Amino acid sequence: MTVDFVTNEEIIQAARRNLDQGPWDYLVGGSESETTMRRNRLAFDRLAFRPRVLVDVSSTDPSTTFLGHPMRIPVMLAPIGSLQVFAPEGGCASAQAAAEFGTVQVVSSVTEPSLEEIAAGADGPKVFQLYVHGDWDWTKDIVGRVKQAGYSALCLTVDTARYSRRERQMLSRWTPPTRRRPWDPTHAASLTWEKMARIKDFAGLPFILKGVATREDALLAVEHGIDVIWVSNHGGRQLDHGRGTMDMLADIVQAAGGRARIVLDGGIQRGSDVAKALALGADAVAIGRLQAWGLAAAGRAGVVRVLEILEDELLIAMALLGVTSVDRLTPEYVCQADAVTAAHEMSAWVNKPVDRIL
Repeated sequence: MTVDFVTNEEIIQAARRNLDQGPWDYLVGGSESETTMRRNRLAFDRLAFRPRVLVDVSSTDPSTTFLGHPMRIPVMLAPIGSLQVFAPEGGCASAQAAAEFGTVQVVSSVTEPSLEEIAAGADGPKVFQLYVHGDWDWTKDIVGRVKQAGYSALCLTVDTARYSRRERQMLSRWTPPTRRRPWDPTHAASLTWEKMARIKDFAGLPFILKGVATREDALLAVEHGIDVIWVSNHGGRQLDHGRGTMDMLADIVQAAGGRARIVLDGGIQRGSDVAKALALGADAVAIGRLQAWGLAAAGRAGVVRVLEILEDELLIAMALLGVTSVDRLTPEYVCQADAVTAAHEMSAWVNKPVDRIL
C-alpha cells in the first residue's frame, strides 16, 4: 500500500475521519485539565534555533545507533496500549513499519496481538515495555517470554502507580480494551527501586526506565546501573500539572552525566522537535500519538509515511542550522524564546482538526 500524504497534519486529519469518537478521545486526550499535555508542546514552542551559516551541508546524515542497533533517524516508536483500535493488525503493523523504515519499536505489554506474535511479525530490533500487573511469579513468566521471543531490551514504565482520570474518554463513555481486563492495582502501586532492581537482574537485558521526570530519580537510576533513562510524563496522560518533558531534559542529562543513554517523548510533532531534543542532550526520541495517527490513517504505510516526513523535516532543520550529523547538535543551537501561540495537543500545525464529528 502506498500513501501520498504530504504532511503529518494531513495524516492526523485522515486519522480523525477514520476513528470513532471514543478511540479518538483516548488518543488525543490527557489527564484531568490536560495541563501537562499542553506543557509538553509549549516546552518545544518556547525553544528557538540559533542557526550557523556558511557551513557545507551538501551532505547531512540523520542516522544514529541505539543499544547497538542502527536507526535511520533518532526516532523510535513508543509503546502504546490497545493499538488494535487504530489498525486491526495492532502492534504487528507498527513492527512492520519500524522494520521497513529502519528504526526501533518499543512494544507495549498492553497491546495486541501477543508479544510473541509481534516479535515474529517483522524483522528489526524490538524493545518490550512492561507494566507490573502481577506478582513476582507473573513478572518472571512474562519476562521469560520476552527473552524467549528475542526482544533486545526491557523497558519498565514507572509512572503509573495509579491510573489517571482521562476525562475526554470518560465523557465519551469509552474504555480502552486493556482497561476492560481486571488486574490488581496494588502491584503497580507497590513498585519500588528494590523491586525494579530485581526485575532488571532477572531480565539480564539492556534495561530502560521509562517515566523519569526529575534530577533526583535520574541520579538514582544511574546508581542502579540503568542503561537508558526515558524522560517521560506519559504524554501528559498520568500526573496532571507536571512539567513538559523538554523542561526536564537538561537537568536529567546533567544528572546522568553520560552514564546512561537518554530517550525523550511528549509533544514531538516535527523533525525540528527532534533536533531540539537532540541539541539538549537526548540520544533519541519516541513518538506515541504520531504513530497511532499514522496507524489510524493508513496502517503500516501510514506509520512509515509519518517517519519519512519527520526525516525530511529533520534533514531540513539540520541543513539550515549548519549541522551535518545528529551528534553535532549541541545546546549552542537553541535558546529560550517566547512561544508564538498558546499550546494545545496539535499546535505544531495551523489547521487543528475538529475534536468531534458533527
